[in-house]
This record gives sequence, C-alpha cells and structure tokens, in this order.
Amino acid sequence: MKILKFGGTSVGSPERMTKLLDIIDPNEEQIVVLSAVSGTTNSLVEISNYFLAGDKKNGSTAVENLYQKYKDFVIELLPAADFQEMGNEVIDYHFSFLAVLTNDIFTSIEEKVVLAQGELLSTTLYHIYLKSIGIESVLLPALDFMKTDEDNEPDIPFTTKHLTSLLEEHKDNKLFITQGYICRNSFGEVDNLRRGGSDYTASLLGAAILAEEVQIWTDIDGMHNNDPRIVKGTRPIARLSFDEAAELAYFGAKILHPQSVFPAQKYKIPVRLLNTMEPSAAGTLITHDSEKGKIKSIAAKDGITAIRIQSSRMLLAYGFLRRVFEVFERYKTPIDMITTSEVAVSLTIDETAHLPQIIEELESFGTVEVDTNHSIVCVVGDFGSEKHGFASRVLEGLKHIPIRMISYGGSNYNVSLLILSEYKTEALRSLHNRLFE
Repeated sequence: MKILKFGGTSVGSPERMTKLLDIIDPNEEQIVVLSAVSGTTNSLVEISNYFLAGDKKNGSTAVENLYQKYKDFVIELLPAADFQEMGNEVIDYHFSFLAVLTNDIFTSIEEKVVLAQGELLSTTLYHIYLKSIGIESVLLPALDFMKTDEDNEPDIPFTTKHLTSLLEEHKDNKLFITQGYICRNSFGEVDNLRRGGSDYTASLLGAAILAEEVQIWTDIDGMHNNDPRIVKGTRPIARLSFDEAAELAYFGAKILHPQSVFPAQKYKIPVRLLNTMEPSAAGTLITHDSEKGKIKSIAAKDGITAIRIQSSRMLLAYGFLRRVFEVFERYKTPIDMITTSEVAVSLTIDETAHLPQIIEELESFGTVEVDTNHSIVCVVGDFGSEKHGFASRVLEGLKHIPIRMISYGGSNYNVSLLILSEYKTEALRSLHNRLFE
C-alpha cells in the first residue's frame, strides 16, 4: 500500500480536487491524506482568534464568509442535485457547529476543534465527489487512529493497531481517504500534530503500516538545489538521503517539514516529493542511500538571533556549556548553531519569545552580546571527513560577504554559515554560481 498526501493547494479549488484522479489510481491500494482546502486553516485561525478575544460579532462574520465560500465550492464540485444536497448537509453540519461556539466559553480546547474542521471538510467532500462519479472509497476518520502520548509525541503502535483494524474491516476496498494534521491527545481531546502537519501524518501512517512508499504531492517538482524564488536556473534533486533531506528541510526548504522525515527514516519507508501540477516529473526520492561525493543543495533560514557569551570562567572549566544549555532548556528554546573558543561560546536561536529572560540568566556567566536579523545559509552534500575541497569551495563562494559564524563537522552532511539577512540573496546566488555552474 502507498500513502499519498496532497496539500492545500492541490485541493484548493473544485477543479484541482477533481484532477487528483490524474494521480490517484483507484485500482491500487492507497491511503490518500488530504490537507484543508487552501486558505481554510488561515480563516479558522482568524475565527479562533476572534472567539478567544471575545469578539463574537467579527467571529460570526468570519464564519459566515467562510461558509459562503464552501457553498460555492460545493456547487462547482458536485453539480448533480442529489450529491450537491449531500455536500450541503456536510457543510451545514460543520458550520452550524462553528456558529454554536459564539454562545459558549471558548478555550484552547475549542480552538483545536475549530482548526480540525478544515481537514474534516475537505476529506468528506472529496469522498462524496468520488461517490458521485462512481468510484468506491472509504473515509477513515483520523481521530480514530491518530493519537499523541503524554509527551505530545505520536503514538505509532496505537496507530498501527487501530488503523490495521479499520483496513481489515474494509479489506475488499483499495482506496481510502483520511485527514492530515489532526489527531487526539493523551486525554482523548481533539488536537493536531503542529510540526509538519499533513506531511507528518503521511509519514506516520507509512511507518505505522510499513507502506511501500510515502508520496508528498505539492506544487513544486521536488526539492531543488537552491531557492527557486531567489535563484534562477535551479533544478530538482533526484535523490537525497533522509539526513540530507532533514538538514535541507530544517534550514529553509519549505517543501517538507523536517519532522516529517523521521518516522519514514526510522521504519525505512521511501519518501517521494512530487508535483501535482506536473505528475510526470520525476521529483525527489528520499531513502537511506544517496549519491556520494556531491554537493546537493543550498538552503537558507531567516529570523535568526545570534548570542555570544564571553567569560574567563570558561577557560579550562568543565560544566560551563551544560549550565548555558540548561538556560535554553528551561525556556524550551532550541539552539540551531554553536561555535566555541576558550573564553566564549556563540550560538543561534530562531525562537525569541523568552529572549529577555534568557539574556538575564546568561549574564550571570559573563558578558552577553545579541545580534538580530541574521540568516543561516546551509550547504548540504557529502562532507565526510575523507572528502576534501568542498568546504574551501563554499568559503570561496562567500569570500566577499561578512560571515558571523561557521559550523562544520557537526555532521557529514552540511556546512552552515551565519550572515546578516541583508546578504542572503547575494550569498545564495554566489554559492550557486560557485558550486553548480
């Protein structure tokens, strides 16, 4: 069985939704994971924010506006009267639920339920569409088998048990539809996966049932060797290892969330990144293997803050770095890069919600300097210790740009450099010319 995930743009209009059958083969065993229709989640976030703020008037208006969009969506997707009636019953059910929330106390629990409505709508409407054209499918409620544990981590054994049972109940069927992103938490409440959303769902399902492969369908033909929005002449990468894909995803390649790689990697499930608009394109295949002796791609991550802690107490001291890292751990703030000298440590973060408290605690160790508006440029490829010449080519490509930090040797797959964000575009283009032209 294969897992096929389609993002919001792939189901963003009735026309696009109907064209999914150019890709989905009803005669093959497949679980199709759908995101919400593009724009829906943003609207639901807006609705939730109004309700959380107690602004019931604007909240109700936002609900009505989204409802009218779905009324138009159903008319176009389901022109036959009987199926259009079924579609209208679905959206009436979901939007009447949203409307009722104006009369209730609205908390973060209700917010999670509101955010789940987008995927519930898209999957149910697509299931009805397939029925309207005579194609058999089974709608599998993700809330019946997607669950997180007490640490908010996916419970894969739970998914394996309950999803396998549902598939066994429908063993004569081949095509299954389910929701991405949504799940239940350890208390049984409606929740969501946050990190990676529907991509994460697809990877978790692939791991849970040991699928043949996971396919992530988006609006671009795989991971490119640079950012196509900034650099001309980029090209898709045919093959990547899981580690290379995770590095690229973490450092700026928006096509895939880094968290989505790990379940497939652990259970050795191949992942393909493919283009809904160009189904015949080869895309990118992610497996444990990769081409050796090559630089694969360049990515950049913005919104980086650099922190330098300088202290004579570091000299010949043990435990100093542990105490520094414990500060970030207390405030649940991940660190991206780190470099050290005998008397100073520099590191970067991209979450600054607790920056004032972090700085206050770090000042007990020594002098603290903070620099904002930086970007991490990450070059991914085969940087194993036996390789030579690649790092010098990277530095040669940036010889005219001030570099704040360099991280090399942390893995065999990347060289990361911290620069001011104003130099990012020039850095990406210069590296591309140096490494790929």
